[in-house]
Amino acid sequence: MKKLAAVLAFILMAAVAPAQYAFKGEMVSLNQIGDNSYVHLSYLQTNDFGNVGCNGMVIIKGKKAYIFDTPATKEATGELLKYLMDEKGLKVAAIIPTHFHADCLAGLALCHAKEIESIAHERTKKLAEKKQLELPKNTFNRDIAKLKLKGLSLFYPGEGHTSDNIVAYYEPDMILFGGCLIKSDGAGKGNLEDANTSTWSSSVRKVKKHYPKMQKVIPGHGDSAGPELLDYTIRLFAEY
Repeated sequence: MKKLAAVLAFILMAAVAPAQYAFKGEMVSLNQIGDNSYVHLSYLQTNDFGNVGCNGMVIIKGKKAYIFDTPATKEATGELLKYLMDEKGLKVAAIIPTHFHADCLAGLALCHAKEIESIAHERTKKLAEKKQLELPKNTFNRDIAKLKLKGLSLFYPGEGHTSDNIVAYYEPDMILFGGCLIKSDGAGKGNLEDANTSTWSSSVRKVKKHYPKMQKVIPGHGDSAGPELLDYTIRLFAEY
């Protein structure tokens, strides 16, 4: 009964929030999920999984925006930046890739060309360098990092989808961007090429413990929901 009430509350909150920055372009869309929180959705064509929908998060406070993961292509990233910066007059304060895959940093070079600061875990920079990808400008090597916006933090819980995956939490909206560490309801295991399946569940347990007040969760792919997505992900990889 409590789980049902939480789901209904999540749906109600999403439904009544004013969609001040809602946007649907040719390659990317932006949908409000909290008072200051938005999901950006773009698509990545893959050999193994077809055309995959990829989620990122945008926090907009005042005239500043913080973007978590670039859209999945340079072109989609350009469309999102044009909307936020040119049409809405916002300053993008930072772009934060949550791991080194294309659905997180495909548009990073374009962000840098527009003089947008970037920050990622040190592991992400090392893996991107190994793959000869665009490198984030700033890094942190602790488990926890706080950004300039009050209530916005980054957390490295350990290896899972990749060895560098981090999550982001915005306390005022009680929203977690889990990225590809967190699976949507009913999702399969997905791309395991760079995964550590033996530690995936324990890493998600650390996220759950670190952010006990979270109410909304954005996974890397699929629909957003509540904290039950963490429980689903833990069960999915528990056999390892």
